[in-house]
Amino acid sequence: MELPEGYRAEIIEGAIEVSPLRRFAHARVVNRVWCALQIFLEDGEYGVWNVTSVIHARKAWIPDGLVAPLDAELIEDEDGLGIKAAAASMVVEVVSPGRSDQDRDRIRKRREYARAGIPVYVLIDDYDGQGAVTLFTGPRPDKADWEDIHRVPYGTDVTIPEGPAKGFVIGEAITGPKRG
Repeated sequence: MELPEGYRAEIIEGAIEVSPLRRFAHARVVNRVWCALQIFLEDGEYGVWNVTSVIHARKAWIPDGLVAPLDAELIEDEDGLGIKAAAASMVVEVVSPGRSDQDRDRIRKRREYARAGIPVYVLIDDYDGQGAVTLFTGPRPDKADWEDIHRVPYGTDVTIPEGPAKGFVIGEAITGPKRG
């Protein structure tokens, strides 16, 4: 697919979605998550990946970051298009401005990651009140939803409860302070 400069495409819930590349504030938070996770996972068999498609049931999404094994043989999908969703232990999305971007990360990707059975979904959202982090665990693929949803305002630490990133803390060092 040929796209205008500054845009990207994803397949979400069977539809191709084209969106502009992200703003600096978005990139700053993504970079903070990526750097902190890289240090947290250092010297292990898992790493943090970004700008990589997650593939499930012939659908592709591009999360802002994900945790998966470092061994390509364990994670690459059969067509070589990206990482198998079954290999991802955690995905992270940082919400961008704009109603369609917010709906994509808060609703459509939330359902897709649950359908794929990804164990942990972290949503960092500057546009939820004064900023909030929502941690989704216990995916219910049959319902495209999550058993446990834990939302906290910026300024409150969130600790990843399971998987290779268990114990990783998302707090002000990543999100910045509470807004407004």
